[in-house]
Amino acid sequence: MSQAPPIGFKEIIKLPSMAITPASISFKNVTLQSEKYIVVKEDDKKKIAIVTAGAKRVKRLNNAGNPPIDQAIMNPTAEVVALRSSDGAGGTNLNIFSLQMKANMKSSKVNEQVVFWKWIDEKTISVVTPTRAYHWSIEGGTDPKQMFDRTVEKPESHWTGPVQIINYHESKDKQWLILGGLAKGKQGSIVGVLQVHSVKLNASQQPMPSHAACFARLTLDGRSAPSNLICFTTNGPMLQILELDPPSKDAAFKRKVPLQFKPGDFPVSIHCDDSIGTLFILTHKGLLVAVEVTTAKVFFANQTAKMFPNQPATKIIASCLSSEGGIVTVDGAGRVGNFFVERKNVVRFICGTLNDIETGLKMATRYNLPGADQYIEKQFNVLMNSQRYEEAMRVTANSPQGALRTVQTMRAFKNLPPINGQPALLFYFNLLLNTPGATLNTVESIELAKPILQSGKPQGIAHIRDWLGKKKLTCSEELGDLLKSTDLKLALQVYSAAKVPEKVIACFLALSAKEMDDGKANKIYQEIIKYAKNCNYTPDYCTLVGQLHRVNPVRAKDFALVLIGQEEETGETLVNVGQLADTFMFAQPPDVKSTTNILLEYLRSRGDREEDAALQTRVLQINLIHNNPRVADAILDSSDYNFTHFDKLKIAMNCENVGLFDRALEFYSDMKDYKRVLGHAPNMKIEHLQNFFGKLSPDEGIECLTSLLKNGVRANLRTVVEIAKKWSEQFTPKALIEMFEEFNCYEGIYWYTVSFVSECKEKELVFKCIEAGVKCSASVPQAIKFVTQICRVHDHYDAKEVKDFLLDANLKRDPRPLIYVCDRFGYIDELTEYMWKNNLNQLIQAYVQRMNPKSTPIVVGTLLHLNAPEEFIKKLLEAMRPPTDDAKFVAKLVDECEKVNRLVILQPWLESQQKDDSKDPEVYNGLAKIYVDTGTGKTAEKFLLENDLYDPAVVGKFCESRDPMLAVVAYKKAMGACDDQLIEVTNKNGFFKDQAKYLVVREDVDLWAKVLNEENKHRRELIDQVVATALPTAETAQQVSVTVKAFMSADLPNELIELLERLILHDTGTGREQFRNNRNLQNLLILTAIKADKARVMDYVNRLDNYEGPQIAKIASHPEHKLYDEAFFIYKKFGMGVEAIQVLLQCKEDIEKATDFAQNWDKPDVWVILGKAQLDEKMTKDAIGSFLKAEDPQYFEDVIFAAKNDTLFDDLIDFLLMARSKLKNPMLDNELIYSYARVEKLGELEDFLNTKNNAKYPEIGERLFQEKLYLAAKIIYKHIKDNSKLALCYVHLKEFKNAVDAANDAGKIPVWKEVCFSCVDAEEFKLAQRCAMHIIVYTNHLLELCLHYEYHGYFDQLIEVLEAGITLQRTHQGIFTQLGICYCKYKEEKLMQHIKEHWSRLNIPKLLQACRENQKWLEVVHLYSYYSQHDNAIETLMDHSAECWSHELFKKTVHQVSNSEMFYKAIDFYVQEQPLLLNDLCTDLTPKLDHSRVVTIIKRKGHLPLIKGYLLSVQNENNSIINEAINQLFYEEEDYKNLLKSVDTYPNFDQPSLATKLKKHELLEFRRIAAHIYKMNQRFEESMELSKSDEMWDDAMKTAEASANVKLAEGLLYFFVERKEYECFSACLYTCYELIRPDVVLELAWRNNLVDFVMPYMVQTFSDYSAKMSQLFGKVEALEAKLDDGKKAEDEKEEEGGAPMLTAPLMITAGPGMMGGPMGPPPGMGGPMGPPPGMGGPMGPPPGMGGPMGGPMGGRGPMGPPPGMGGPMGPPPGMGGPMGPPPGMGGPMGPPPGMGGPMGGPMGGPMGGPMGPPPGMGQSPFFGQ
Repeated sequence: MSQAPPIGFKEIIKLPSMAITPASISFKNVTLQSEKYIVVKEDDKKKIAIVTAGAKRVKRLNNAGNPPIDQAIMNPTAEVVALRSSDGAGGTNLNIFSLQMKANMKSSKVNEQVVFWKWIDEKTISVVTPTRAYHWSIEGGTDPKQMFDRTVEKPESHWTGPVQIINYHESKDKQWLILGGLAKGKQGSIVGVLQVHSVKLNASQQPMPSHAACFARLTLDGRSAPSNLICFTTNGPMLQILELDPPSKDAAFKRKVPLQFKPGDFPVSIHCDDSIGTLFILTHKGLLVAVEVTTAKVFFANQTAKMFPNQPATKIIASCLSSEGGIVTVDGAGRVGNFFVERKNVVRFICGTLNDIETGLKMATRYNLPGADQYIEKQFNVLMNSQRYEEAMRVTANSPQGALRTVQTMRAFKNLPPINGQPALLFYFNLLLNTPGATLNTVESIELAKPILQSGKPQGIAHIRDWLGKKKLTCSEELGDLLKSTDLKLALQVYSAAKVPEKVIACFLALSAKEMDDGKANKIYQEIIKYAKNCNYTPDYCTLVGQLHRVNPVRAKDFALVLIGQEEETGETLVNVGQLADTFMFAQPPDVKSTTNILLEYLRSRGDREEDAALQTRVLQINLIHNNPRVADAILDSSDYNFTHFDKLKIAMNCENVGLFDRALEFYSDMKDYKRVLGHAPNMKIEHLQNFFGKLSPDEGIECLTSLLKNGVRANLRTVVEIAKKWSEQFTPKALIEMFEEFNCYEGIYWYTVSFVSECKEKELVFKCIEAGVKCSASVPQAIKFVTQICRVHDHYDAKEVKDFLLDANLKRDPRPLIYVCDRFGYIDELTEYMWKNNLNQLIQAYVQRMNPKSTPIVVGTLLHLNAPEEFIKKLLEAMRPPTDDAKFVAKLVDECEKVNRLVILQPWLESQQKDDSKDPEVYNGLAKIYVDTGTGKTAEKFLLENDLYDPAVVGKFCESRDPMLAVVAYKKAMGACDDQLIEVTNKNGFFKDQAKYLVVREDVDLWAKVLNEENKHRRELIDQVVATALPTAETAQQVSVTVKAFMSADLPNELIELLERLILHDTGTGREQFRNNRNLQNLLILTAIKADKARVMDYVNRLDNYEGPQIAKIASHPEHKLYDEAFFIYKKFGMGVEAIQVLLQCKEDIEKATDFAQNWDKPDVWVILGKAQLDEKMTKDAIGSFLKAEDPQYFEDVIFAAKNDTLFDDLIDFLLMARSKLKNPMLDNELIYSYARVEKLGELEDFLNTKNNAKYPEIGERLFQEKLYLAAKIIYKHIKDNSKLALCYVHLKEFKNAVDAANDAGKIPVWKEVCFSCVDAEEFKLAQRCAMHIIVYTNHLLELCLHYEYHGYFDQLIEVLEAGITLQRTHQGIFTQLGICYCKYKEEKLMQHIKEHWSRLNIPKLLQACRENQKWLEVVHLYSYYSQHDNAIETLMDHSAECWSHELFKKTVHQVSNSEMFYKAIDFYVQEQPLLLNDLCTDLTPKLDHSRVVTIIKRKGHLPLIKGYLLSVQNENNSIINEAINQLFYEEEDYKNLLKSVDTYPNFDQPSLATKLKKHELLEFRRIAAHIYKMNQRFEESMELSKSDEMWDDAMKTAEASANVKLAEGLLYFFVERKEYECFSACLYTCYELIRPDVVLELAWRNNLVDFVMPYMVQTFSDYSAKMSQLFGKVEALEAKLDDGKKAEDEKEEEGGAPMLTAPLMITAGPGMMGGPMGPPPGMGGPMGPPPGMGGPMGPPPGMGGPMGGPMGGRGPMGPPPGMGGPMGPPPGMGGPMGPPPGMGGPMGPPPGMGGPMGGPMGGPMGGPMGPPPGMGQSPFFGQ
């Protein structure tokens, strides 16, 4: 079983899983300030990624600004990020940004470059520049505050050059600062630079050579306050721990501990986990070291990579302290994890694996860690046994996790003698109370408090309060119970701390009931709720309120209000409000006011909810039923509640009963109820009626309104209209209007619709309003004005419907509604017709001229259709001017006249408009149309050419059907606006020449595209006219250019070539040079030929000179065209050799022709291209020749690769020598070396190595080594003195001696391993052992070495190596363990001795595994014992008893097991294999066994006799199972003496079962034991019957005496008399003297002539009764004398003060017998109706005789005691007090001997009183008769 490690690792998150790229995970880009956030600067994404580890989410900030963010660091706890960027001028911008508020919190600027910064706490950032260190607070508006100046480099400094800052620390008291970094040392190594600054002294110490440092704050041994410690590493390496600000120099804490690092390794960070006093040291190469601070003990060291299972090894790039303990790290793979101290393992590891018990105990004690219990217990026992009690108490007090502070320990302390004059336990308590930080546990606290509280001293309570305040006592329920009766608040504090919520709340309520201040009481209730919530406890609040109401009703109401208010504040329901209301209403009398208050407060905060219906009903009913209607009405009226879900029927009935008719009508839902309540409508407010109708359905509402109208339209019209207005939408206007129409009430319709018609959008309703207004206009004069207004402005009515209605309504008196409708909705023709036919001509003129001039065209058109006279129309037009807001006025007028072919009627009006300089195109359009129709062609053409104001499109369209040429003239006038019309008319009429000229002049590409479209069937005719006529006459280059582009766009290459040849090659006219020599036209001609006619291209490129050669050649060489010869010709023509050869190589792929061209051209750039092509064609040798001619090494990598593939190393050497003369590249030198090695030119190789070169020797050496060129590699490694690789070369060359020497010089483990393994393989064992000595000192390499030896079967040689290894100075646990494993496998005779001698230095779990695998069981047992795994040792002894068991070893081991189950397994084992030794084992384990369980186990197996001795030894515990087992053994052995002794001494067993078993035994003594058991169980009758059956008379008499039962005793007397055992009869009288009644004895003696046998008994009886009677008479006389004295004194007082005011006798003056009943009878009377003296009741017998109501044995009746005796409660004569008579007298204490009474008991007759008569004087048959 392996020991768990002391350091654990927990993975938190993997950054790659959050889409963080591996390239971004580096020391430079990752910042870590706490375990909560990781910040990564993603340069590739230009983002800042902020990873929240716990939530596993990432937030990215843009980093694309200028300048970008250099670094970001997250606040350790809050969502606040600090950003740093350069300002471009040598300074640094700092910003603090809140991610939660998305706002900048603070900004600042530092005029230096910031080289390091870090959050040193939640509010402060340390900022370090090359010269200073600052602190920048997040609070306030201050800039960074300078803390100190950095130390500069001096001649005597131990470093040189800049210092890279890697950390900054501040002590927790903020008095010390550390600045740490790395720099280059004077010897070239990396050294640490540490600057320590004192804030208090404002001074810094000289820099120290320390790589890493940190602060720790711990309370040292013997100190009361924490101390500041500085922990830092120095050369050696050495860890130093020093105390800062010690109390004195001599007392200063100092520690040093050496550290072990690999060569070249050094620490980069130290962190101290103060909670467990552990330093975590991380090194550059990933080593993690854990050190306990106070002891400076290194208890862990391992590579972090080895703690990640199955993960690649990477370095730690960031680390910080974790708030949960340990450190948080980020490694190069992006793994974020937590290294922490395993609290449950660390002490066991230190004590067990490291065998450092002292350090383990110190850590366990200081940090309260588990794992040291067995060591602490041993120490305690030693101290107690040596009587060093005070030290034992200190060990107990400081025991980790209170391991020793148990009840058993307290008992042991109680039994100790006093220490320093005080009880030992009290001394122990004082020790704990005076120990800083110590707390008494539960048992200790109760034991201390009990005597203090019992004393009742106030200072004792004050001490307890003080101890609780200082947390010296552990609170518990028992402690609170002790304090509750003394100090309620203190008990509350204890209950709260002990988490006893029910008692905490009870204390709170008790305090609130006593509290007089309301605010303080409510605060207590809030505390109750808060406490219950915090402790997750749900009390029954209703019960608590009820309890409080019985004590303080006002406080109960306050508590209830607080409870229901909690739901409003937090949304949490604490109490059922209905049950809470029941609590108050069930009180007597019902608390109506409080209930209402509570319910309203609850409902107010919740609003109107359906689930609260019952509560709403209840709060209203409470007040309506209890005569508070005003309260109910106010609740219903209040806007704070707005109840709607209550039971409305119940509330309506209640409201109607109390006269709230409005409310009743509101809440009823039945029509009958409505009609009944509406009988009171005249007395109801209209608002309430409106609200009532609002809740009705449409049908119900209409029904109710109809009934109101039936009752009188005029009387109820206003009410009905108001209701209809209010609920128009609900009842629907249609239904309401139909209701009014039913009564022909158009006035009602009018007034109803007026209220909403202005906003109405329903056409039918608007029409109804208009209709009603027109029809009621006689009774409502203003109605026609309103209708006119609606017609004029309303937008939502059916105009046709309204127009038709108004036309039929004959509105000659006021036709304004009709005019407005027709004018708005375009019925002008009908209006004009209506007015013309009704001779309203003046209205026509007024309408056109004043109301709507824009309607003139329609009016004129209508009049023309009606054949109105032209004079009327012209007169109508004379005064008209075109409206300025109607641009189409003239057009519409012309259109109307044109429809009837009467345009001429407008000519005078249009010409007048022309004379007025009208700019309206429609005026001139009209004139043009008139001229075209009425004039000649020339007049019209002149007008069209000269006038610019007409619309060419309109006029041209008009002319097309009359004169097409005039149409062309008009369309040309538009200059583009009528191009389509022009093209269409010219195509239609064959005007292609005019079309071609127009197109050239227009220069419109889009227009060209339309006409040149292949779908144009006239395209050919047009092209001919363009080439023949239009283009030769072109005047500008732009016209030519647009035309050419048009042909290109139309994809007419042949036509374009024809056109361009005409312009460039054939147009030789003067002034046409601009076209012949135009570069663009020449380019276009060649390109068009390339595309359309490739045969012409070579002619064109020869004849033309002014074109773009390179571009043309590039196009020609394109694979699409494949004109490679033309392209090659153009490149040559333009002197471009490189491009020319590329055409040959890449296009034509003619490398031979390219070679000829290169030889003719003979330029380096051409040779290079040829060489690259040859290289691509695998012509490596030719390619090298070409590169050599070009003397260009730019393709040296390709050449090297190709040459190596073709093994042309000789040619490659020539090329590399040329390349080295041009370039300085290490690859060239490496390849040259490699080439020398391949051709075995080792001499040239050595010469080259001696010259200056740039070769990378390790790289080329490794390459040669990998390719097994060991001779060349050896030369390289010798040259660079790489002994590691040199040794490996020697190994491969079989030079083992040299290999060992080289390995010794190298001093590296991998080399030693390789050499060692090779020597082993070659059986060079001495050399191998020499190597092995350097390997086995490293644990992680030891196993591999052993496996190698074992794999080859060299077992003895391996053992020799390990035996030699354990003598080394650097030997370790692994060597001893591995040697033990080898012994286990190959030399078992040495194994046990090895274990016994070296067990403390063994890895026991590992060796255990080996021993188990090889079945070395005795050794396994010993190893388990040494490892304190005693449970496993015992299991091994039992499982493999044949090989390793021995009784003494088993007993020794079993005592140390921790699992109690092992004891019982051991018992099972002994029962099966060693039964005779079982009793010895059980006896030995007695203190640790559950004896009941042992008995059960053995009994089940049927072997109880085997453990008889053990059972007898533990019987003193009086365990029922043990007792029954022992009794069973005695029963089986027939050992009655020991059985009787066992039964008497240990009665805890099943006695009835044993008695039943024994009474059937054949032996008398066992039957006597059965009778004895029956007697013990008070089963006296069975015991006596058993004794009588065995004639054991003495036993029977003793049983009767023990029973105290008169019946049994007297029955035994009768039995003896029947059996004539008179001697036994006489003996029984004395034995049962106290039980036997004298009358029974006398009767038996008289009947059986036994007077002599009973006479001694009777003498004794009379003697006893005489003495008792004398004593009673003496007491009575004393009481009478006392009463007489009191009476005399009262009489004297009455004589002095006069007659008393009360008629009844006072208690003090009441005579004898007066206090026996309620009113006090006279002397001798037993009650208010008592009989005369001597009578026992109304029908009682004479004295001494029983009666019908008396006792059955002659007792007195219930109503009459003998003379002088009181009644049931009456005192004896002379006694008046309420305490009753003395014993034997009347009253509750019983009558005198032989006398009956109402309170009789079992010994004096049924009525003789509960206490009975003295013995022997009870009832008897004689007295009854």
